[in-house]
Amino acid sequence: MGKLTTHVLDTARGKPGAGIAIQVERLEGDQRELVASAITNADGRCDSALLEGADLRVGEYEMHFSVGAYLVANDMAEPASGPRFLDTVVLRFGVSNADEHYHVPLLVSPFAYSTYRGS
Repeated sequence: MGKLTTHVLDTARGKPGAGIAIQVERLEGDQRELVASAITNADGRCDSALLEGADLRVGEYEMHFSVGAYLVANDMAEPASGPRFLDTVVLRFGVSNADEHYHVPLLVSPFAYSTYRGS
């Protein structure tokens, strides 16, 4: 049974990214469907899989991580005089086999982010 999981690491502070809101959308052509939402726990993880079993289908997805609020809450955002460099980080990825585990972590700092397919 396949599933989609994630975690967030704050690479600037060397800590888990706790309290970050995440939304998952399934993309089909021009259509978007919100299929999951969660907030990371104290370990920077979600308490359960974002999608699992029949809810995870072959196709294109986007994960939206609300890192701007996290950066502000942890005094790591730029001055309030203008827009933040990072606010919502959007990761678009494809699921080619819905029976596999797709772990899509986010490593974030105030001025950079990266991701990879984990296990």
